[in-house]
Amino acid sequence: MTREGLTELPPPARNAICCDCGRPTYAPVPVRHIERGSGPGYTVYACPRCAPDVAPGPLPGEVSP
Repeated sequence: MTREGLTELPPPARNAICCDCGRPTYAPVPVRHIERGSGPGYTVYACPRCAPDVAPGPLPGEVSP
C-alpha cells in the first residue's frame, strides 16, 4: 500500500439507469452495446436484480467491424 493510495480520493461511483426497471443503480451490469450511424455508440446497463432477465446483446469487442 502506498501513501497516495491512502490519501487520494476514491474514484467516482459509476451509476446508470437500469434498462428494465428504470431505477438508478450503482452496480450497473452491461447487457448490450448499441452502435449508431453517426457518432459513438452507447452501452445499455441493467441493475444486478434485473440483469438475469434481460436478453443480452453484443458488447464492444464481441462483434467485428
